[in-house]
Amino acid sequence: MSETATTNTKELREKIVSAIKSVYDPEIPVDVYELGLIYEINIYPVNNVYVLMTLTSPACPSAEAIPAEVEGKIKAIEGVNEVNIELTFDPPYTQDMMSEAAKLELGFM
Repeated sequence: MSETATTNTKELREKIVSAIKSVYDPEIPVDVYELGLIYEINIYPVNNVYVLMTLTSPACPSAEAIPAEVEGKIKAIEGVNEVNIELTFDPPYTQDMMSEAAKLELGFM
């Protein structure tokens, strides 16, 4: 991979993370990235983006809305081609997956 392609991928990844950080679980005042709901972000050739994520629980009332919002925010980034969001509950979500900032925000620290 050329240095330019690597730089572009790094910049695109930062934009993707920033877009994901604008998505919040309606019941928790912390974005889904800091909550630890994003397990994997892959950028494939021609700027196709794959995100593996989970929800706080399989019965989450926003189970359809959150992944759709993540997908929409990523698709809105200039240069992104296709976006594939995959939901998994393996491993199951735990509060240990939260960033320190999220734990502080929610009073767990």
